[in-house]
Amino acid sequence: QIQGTIFPAPNFNPIMDAQLLGGALQGISCEKDVLIDILTQRCNSQRLMIAEAYRDMYGRDLITDLKENLSHHFKEVMVGLMYPPPSYDAHELWHALKGADTEEKCLIDILASRSNMEIFQMKEAYLMQYNNDLQQDIDSETSGHFRDTLMNLAQGTRMEGYADPSTAAQDATILWEACQQKTGEHKNMLQMILCNRSYQQLWMVFQEFQNISGQDIVDAINECYDGYFQELLVAIVLCIRDKPSYFAYRLYNAIHDFGFHNKTVIRILIARSEIDLMNIRQRYKERYGKSLFHDIKHFASGHYESALLAICAGDVEDY
Repeated sequence: QIQGTIFPAPNFNPIMDAQLLGGALQGISCEKDVLIDILTQRCNSQRLMIAEAYRDMYGRDLITDLKENLSHHFKEVMVGLMYPPPSYDAHELWHALKGADTEEKCLIDILASRSNMEIFQMKEAYLMQYNNDLQQDIDSETSGHFRDTLMNLAQGTRMEGYADPSTAAQDATILWEACQQKTGEHKNMLQMILCNRSYQQLWMVFQEFQNISGQDIVDAINECYDGYFQELLVAIVLCIRDKPSYFAYRLYNAIHDFGFHNKTVIRILIARSEIDLMNIRQRYKERYGKSLFHDIKHFASGHYESALLAICAGDVEDY
């Protein structure tokens, strides 16, 4: 069973919440605990209703007030929680594409893991928020087979629910040849199959690949390719197999390999909080021995730590 860590709050009263937030933000010193208590304990649709009540009450935008009163990573968490999911994805992609350096790993995390519907909504949000076409921006800011694969994913044309066992071995053979030959044409075939076949179909293809080559497809891709193209292909495979495991792996890397890569941790916790963050936490603990809660506690501090832990929703045994 797939589940998140944030649920709709019972006995929800947006007007009372808006009043409490107004009080917390207007005071001489901003009451950050109040912000955490409210914004991490309401689901996204409830937060949007609070923002509406806040605008009616104070004639001001809640996101603007959060930005003005908060700073650093704590601000990023509180503001991030206020975006609807497609807008949040669009926001992250825009900054990944238009920042000083392109953040390839952010592009990989989002585009390799979203469904057709999520991609469609994210592209609409991107156009509305930035008056730019997401695919055009990917085209101009990335290059090579990495770009081609991102462009393919951004079309959101993956088949859904369809599987044809009779073609699985054929696809697996093409993938195996692509790992051997590595020509431009083979790379195109490889990404076409991984970006367009249904998850159900690819499960069978990966099994056939193992039978044909005696090797797991992830190992084969890692051996044959390099750079962001290789990372993207592996991310697609891992997301098809088990998204919570993929995000547990990304969080572990972000926390341990990069000296706590705040942006990645914040993005994954917020984006998955109502989808599968509970499952991600379970995979994290199973795979790495320590809980996500423990590792965040170890690396973050202050109200930033409190906000992340509230989203993570740790259990007593996680301390």
